[in-house]
Amino acid sequence: MARKAKVTIEKNRCKGCELCVHNCPKQVLAMSKEINDKGYFFAQVVNQDACIACRFCGFICPDTAIEIALEEPEKVEVNNG
Repeated sequence: MARKAKVTIEKNRCKGCELCVHNCPKQVLAMSKEINDKGYFFAQVVNQDACIACRFCGFICPDTAIEIALEEPEKVEVNNG
C-alpha cells in the first residue's frame, strides 16, 4: 500500500516557477488561474488522492512553499479470542 500524504502550498510564498508541477510523477499539482499577493500564478493541489508522498515537490521548491504531511495509516484491530 502506498503512503498517503497531505500536500499544502503557501500560495503567497510561491513565485510560480512550476518546478513542483513538472516534477510530480502523479500530477497532483497544477498552476492556479488566480494570482497571489506577489502577482504570480501559484501552484495548487488539484489531485490530492493521487499523492504517493514522494516529496519531489517539496525538495524541488526553491521558495519552501510546500509542506508534505504524512497521514497515519489506519489501525486495524485484530480480535484473537
